[in-house]
Amino acid sequence: MLAPRLRALRVASPTLYRGRAGRLGAALRGGPLEGEAGALVGAASGGVRWVLRVEGLVVLVAAVVAYAQLGAGWGAFAMLFLLPDLSFLGYLAGPRVGAAAYNTAHSYIGPVAMLVIASLGDAPVAMAAGLIWCAHIGFDRALGYGLKYATGFANTHLGRIGPVDPW
Repeated sequence: MLAPRLRALRVASPTLYRGRAGRLGAALRGGPLEGEAGALVGAASGGVRWVLRVEGLVVLVAAVVAYAQLGAGWGAFAMLFLLPDLSFLGYLAGPRVGAAAYNTAHSYIGPVAMLVIASLGDAPVAMAAGLIWCAHIGFDRALGYGLKYATGFANTHLGRIGPVDPW
């Protein structure tokens, strides 16, 4: 009896979900919840959002300074800086796949693991790549682009990006 109801809640919808049933549906979809005044529940707001954006800026600056100290070429930095944004192609397969691809490329897990491996061995190329990757993520976070929810590209852990759809 409960299974058909849960299946019905899993139907994809581009809208945000209101009310108690909407919260359950959003939770099942892995998306954000809408709280008071249309704010996304689970998304940073106010001072916390500001701190997270400044934190991204600090990571960007630290990665660029470390890259300069490493002595790697700036041409490689320029060419590889936007490489994580190829994860946008995942959105061609839908918002759930797109969010997973974007979040994989824009989480600090990969670049920090790469930096650890590079520091344990003599791997300056991996060190340079990890620093460029960290710089990219820091840049995105400083601009307010956070990890994505499966409900759509605009719904992030740092809040909604772009104009709010009036409809």
